[in-house]
Amino acid sequence: MFQYFHELCDMGNRRLLFLLGIVAVTYLLFQSMLVPYGNKNGPWFSLPENDEHLYDKDGIVSLHSTTKYSTVWNQVTGKASKVSNSSAFIAMVKEIHIEDETEHPNWIRELHNDAKRGLVSKRKISKDAFGLGVDGTGIRSLPEEKNVGKNDSLNMESFDSNRSFKTILAKDTGIDFSVKQFSETIKGVSTISQLVEHKNMDSGEHERVGGRTSQSATSSTNMNHLENSPWKNGSFGSDNRTATSIKKMRCNMPPKSRTLIQEMNRILVRRRASSRAMKPRWSSKIDLEILFARSEIEHAPLVTNDKILYAPLFRNLSMFKRSYELMERTLQVYIYMDGNKPIFHQPILKGLYASEGWFMKLMGQNKQFLVKDPAKAHLFYMPFSSRMLEFSLYVPNSHDRTNLRQYLKNYTDQISGKYPYFNRTGGADHFLVACHDWAPYETRHHMEYCIKALCNADVTQGFKIGRDVSLPETYVRSPRNPQRDLGGKLPYQRPILAFYAGSMHGYLRSILLKHWKDRDPDMKIFDRMPPGIARKMNYIQHMKNSKYCICPKGYEVNSPRVVEAIFYECVPVIISDNFVPPFFEVLNWDAFSLILAEKDIPNLKHILLSVPEQKYLKLQLGVRRVQKHFFWHAKPLKYDLFHMTLHSIWYNRVFQINVRR
Repeated sequence: MFQYFHELCDMGNRRLLFLLGIVAVTYLLFQSMLVPYGNKNGPWFSLPENDEHLYDKDGIVSLHSTTKYSTVWNQVTGKASKVSNSSAFIAMVKEIHIEDETEHPNWIRELHNDAKRGLVSKRKISKDAFGLGVDGTGIRSLPEEKNVGKNDSLNMESFDSNRSFKTILAKDTGIDFSVKQFSETIKGVSTISQLVEHKNMDSGEHERVGGRTSQSATSSTNMNHLENSPWKNGSFGSDNRTATSIKKMRCNMPPKSRTLIQEMNRILVRRRASSRAMKPRWSSKIDLEILFARSEIEHAPLVTNDKILYAPLFRNLSMFKRSYELMERTLQVYIYMDGNKPIFHQPILKGLYASEGWFMKLMGQNKQFLVKDPAKAHLFYMPFSSRMLEFSLYVPNSHDRTNLRQYLKNYTDQISGKYPYFNRTGGADHFLVACHDWAPYETRHHMEYCIKALCNADVTQGFKIGRDVSLPETYVRSPRNPQRDLGGKLPYQRPILAFYAGSMHGYLRSILLKHWKDRDPDMKIFDRMPPGIARKMNYIQHMKNSKYCICPKGYEVNSPRVVEAIFYECVPVIISDNFVPPFFEVLNWDAFSLILAEKDIPNLKHILLSVPEQKYLKLQLGVRRVQKHFFWHAKPLKYDLFHMTLHSIWYNRVFQINVRR
């Protein structure tokens, strides 16, 4: 033993130091690898489970400080990220201040989120700093550390690899923020409105946020997963408020470029002549079936009259009818079951964004088109709700939607890594149905070549005529009876020439009111319905009594008034440059609407009065005949809104397919 030690000493101090250095570096690297993957025995989980509950009357604790650092654990990818200026808890807001630290010895406070577990707590680290932690069961205090000062960050000691975790070090007291009780669970169910308050949502960023607190219940587990994930606090995006403020201002400014309906028609013809879809990486008999369908549609037998379909409504009735027949006979759709509720597989059937929910529900229940074997599918449906994406993950007043887009990108990466089908075509045979205004941004790049059925069909935001589908924005007031209040007065019983009432969203509506509010008795143009009139004749009755219903754009190009006008048999007058009307690839909108340029607003009455009486009667007849194509039914009917949406997706795929030979 002595001889061995003597030999070791002979190696020299330098070699010994070198070996010790390697050991030290290896140890540090090993420890750093352990941090994100967790240690269940770490001090983080040493909190007692039986501490006293400490609630105020609302069961809420709040803090008097500013969030400076956030470390987020992503349960899916197993990565931890640190973000400065995080607003992770800003969405969970109530104000109750703890001003006197002598009133609360040791600054240790813990709350139970439910009856059994889920601690909400805070712990004083130093005079100007305290820590918060969140795991799958609730918000927990960080382990106490000494010598953490005002300008220091908190050392993250360990994570549990089986839990989704996020933490905050709050410091520099002086700015209020508060933390709402993380989840109020009653028999395992927690409503979305209990989790996040959006009353401070900036209306300039998002036009339609009404009904936010009336959403259906969602499982507490799913919502807790979202609340605990990095998606909610925007960890994957920088604090780009300046950039989003600029985008916000664009909604109140005229577009730099304008594409009118005449140019859209020319674009459609060009896109039909040449496909821009990428060639598949390998061939499939499915492609040959679609190619055969295209040939059949292009050589469809002539149809000039049909008992069910009104010919003037369609660009080409013969092609539409043959395409619809082939869709019923051929089309097979595969629905990805990946993705968690409430963002995936949870349809919302009421309100302004109901179109995406109705399609999701009816597509999922359909037995005619669905196929269980993805190898047999012509189309692949990605069933997410853009409404629930915004509701679940957007941090109010943050003006940052980067985390929403990143969430969908992660989903796309997941299905493209798990299945071969997305990569085969670059997503050209995949489709999504989304009605929220933000959907074009959220699906950009990672879903760029997919077929997008969007309510916000704006050519300046990437909507591709001939590939994408303009989805009607239907305001469903009663899911049990979507056609409630349907119909209107006869053409000769409509005393009002033109009607509009609505909020002053965007730049265009103020121009409309500037020229026509209180200027002419024939032009009933309001911002909001006057209280006196509303009692005698409400909004719907105004539509039922008007010849023309004005449908100007708001913050975005789309408006639910287009479908509302059709419901109440009022000829829609669409004033929205760059807006692609619903089902543009098959419907002839000249047969049942007027589409005017925004510059025509000063001459609006003159234009309406110049429409000959016979043409108006044909337009009004067209509105009545096109109604059935804009109806949702609990059990879908032939040519209804569900089938029209699916057909346009199929139709555009047929004419965009590019086959490898």
